[in-house]
Amino acid sequence: MILNYKNMEALNVQIINPKAKLLLMNMEDMDLIRINTKPTLSEMLAKLRRNETKVPSLEEITEEVELVRKKRYNAKMQNSN
Repeated sequence: MILNYKNMEALNVQIINPKAKLLLMNMEDMDLIRINTKPTLSEMLAKLRRNETKVPSLEEITEEVELVRKKRYNAKMQNSN
């Protein structure tokens, strides 16, 4: 069987009714669609940490992000004066 995928589209779907998810899962089982889910931040961090020996915790990452944001905000405020 030769399948023609010339007209493939990617859509972002927001599921409102749980029955819709069941329909999508059934369509995936019938090889009509492919469902790709985006990994969560925790899942991405876990993947990145697999091969690292010294890994920052989520709290350390949050502290660093807040520091960078504070520096950017202060620089922006100084430039606007």
